[in-house]
Amino acid sequence: MKRLCFLLSLFISLQLPAQMPRILTLQEQGAVRGQWLKERMETVMPELMRREGIDMWILLSREYNEDPVLKTMLPSSWLSARRTTMLVIYDTGDSLETLACARYDVGEVFKKAWDKDKEPDQWKRLAEIVQERGPRKVAVNISEHFGLADGLSAYHHNKLLESLPAEYRERVVSAERLAIGWLETRTENEMVVYQQVCRIAHEIIAEGLSEQVIQPGVTATEDVVWFYRERIRELGLDAWFHPTVDVQRQDPENFDHLRAFSKRPDKQAIQPGDLVHVDFGITYLGLNTDTQENAYILRPGETDAPPYLKAAFRKGLRLMDILTDEFQTGRTGNEVLAGALEKAKAEGLKPTIYTHPIGYHGHAAGPTIGLWDQQGGVPHNGDYPLFPNTAYSIELNTAVFLPEWNKEIRMMMEEDAFFDGETVRYIDGRQTELFLVPRPKAGMGK
Repeated sequence: MKRLCFLLSLFISLQLPAQMPRILTLQEQGAVRGQWLKERMETVMPELMRREGIDMWILLSREYNEDPVLKTMLPSSWLSARRTTMLVIYDTGDSLETLACARYDVGEVFKKAWDKDKEPDQWKRLAEIVQERGPRKVAVNISEHFGLADGLSAYHHNKLLESLPAEYRERVVSAERLAIGWLETRTENEMVVYQQVCRIAHEIIAEGLSEQVIQPGVTATEDVVWFYRERIRELGLDAWFHPTVDVQRQDPENFDHLRAFSKRPDKQAIQPGDLVHVDFGITYLGLNTDTQENAYILRPGETDAPPYLKAAFRKGLRLMDILTDEFQTGRTGNEVLAGALEKAKAEGLKPTIYTHPIGYHGHAAGPTIGLWDQQGGVPHNGDYPLFPNTAYSIELNTAVFLPEWNKEIRMMMEEDAFFDGETVRYIDGRQTELFLVPRPKAGMGK
């Protein structure tokens, strides 16, 4: 009987999918994010303000029209700003003052700095806070080229200038680089947890690219898309974009960038011999993932992907290596792009690179490293430099002609990585072999 129970438990364990990492409760997530915010204000913010030469940063938002930067500074129990939310960060030279021009504290970080009984007008009180401290520069979130750094509404910008004394109006400057720096910089404690965030995304992708979800000849690409959406919801997570699932196969249809990036692929039944591609991202603990991985649907009698597809996959991995080898602190996104394209082409590859920062947002703040339709560089956003302790979605594709299919395919790949200022590492590793559907059973051959 004991042996029977052991064999039964062994059989069950062999049938179970890979273990999904633990997902924290909302209360636990709130505590973690609150601790991160306090830590970031004590360590990241002073360094950034001094790097950019800014001694006061004012963030303003109305309820449901939140500045994307201000949203990262709200307590986890606030799902939006309240009325008109005014936050002030002031560098005294020795430490930071973090104030809320409000009738109450904004979380544990921003302390109440407005007594409505003494001064009924909130804007006048804000002006008093500025005058009392006499900052050299008053930074606000206005930016021509970086949307995430352009969160100050036109009304609030005009109202602020109207409320400030003339001498301080002249000191108002763009907080563009400060805002980007705040959004893009990752702390050591964040990165410990980011690995788990990426691991969860990898596990969900693997579930979808398996026989648990795909029945070749029956399951359509759109069915897999909706499996991912439902699975994300089931786990209590969020999707920051609708997933994409598409196939390339031995048929006359060629890859088209415009179709791939502007029009969702038609619903297609997944067939044996298909190369299946997934583009997928989740949001968890305020951090985002963006991942593209690939699977091969085994034909009857096959136990592995054809050598020519495996060789094409390795070319994609090589392009990723070439790109990440170009990362250097201080180099702009355009310089990294140009260097990687030149080296890839010299090796006989046919590359397209469209890598972007990842973090608080999916397409996050920081240097743009190519767009699929701008391989000669991206003005302004591509001219922003790389800084240490930043994260990126290494996103690209490699065109490979397959004589066996008599067509050119694109090996599309994307994995999230961290740049420490010296080297790049994948946050939770990267896919190094094609997924096989169905997964071959150990000990089973032709």
